[in-house]
Amino acid sequence: MHAAQFILYVADQARARDFYRYVLAAEPTLDVPGMTEFELGGATLGLMPGADMEALLDGQVRAGVGQRCELYLRRGDAAAALGRAVDGGGRLLDDLRDRTWGERVGYVLDPDDHVLALAQAAGTAD
Repeated sequence: MHAAQFILYVADQARARDFYRYVLAAEPTLDVPGMTEFELGGATLGLMPGADMEALLDGQVRAGVGQRCELYLRRGDAAAALGRAVDGGGRLLDDLRDRTWGERVGYVLDPDDHVLALAQAAGTAD
């Protein structure tokens, strides 16, 4: 278990699991009704159906849609991960390129419209 866990609320858990399995080129460490988890090297990514979160909190919070956060993942080969994200159903927002903060980053929307940034050190090959 990691100290940091990020949970994205998703419309379809199986679709989200398959997307992130493909993008991360990794199998989930937990995949049960209501939660899928992937280890990210020091943190955990959780995928939870939005309806389950709403039920858990007695409707006090709505999962909604749109960009409420950005999931920024550093990968050894960001170009390959970005390609898998697009091939897997994500929508390209901005191609992989060097950014002013010293990393090479590309952006996609995942199938639930979460902003996914895939990054590696700037100046590295595509």
